[in-house]
Amino acid sequence: MADEILTLVEVAQLLKVAEKTVYTMAQNAELPCFKVRGQWRFRKVDIDAWIAAQVENPSTRGSSSKKQGAR
Repeated sequence: MADEILTLVEVAQLLKVAEKTVYTMAQNAELPCFKVRGQWRFRKVDIDAWIAAQVENPSTRGSSSKKQGAR
């Protein structure tokens, strides 16, 4: 399916991270996503592109630089 829609749980499994991590990244607009009646959804093609961008440009990984000043 070319336009597959994934749930938060499926994205967490795909990225091999905790569901809370995906939830936080979605809330902070760090992952391409949208909501359907309050539930996060992700297009597989967008997640695949996001992964490729992370591999190509490691300086955009995570948000640790944003959060360091908040300690």
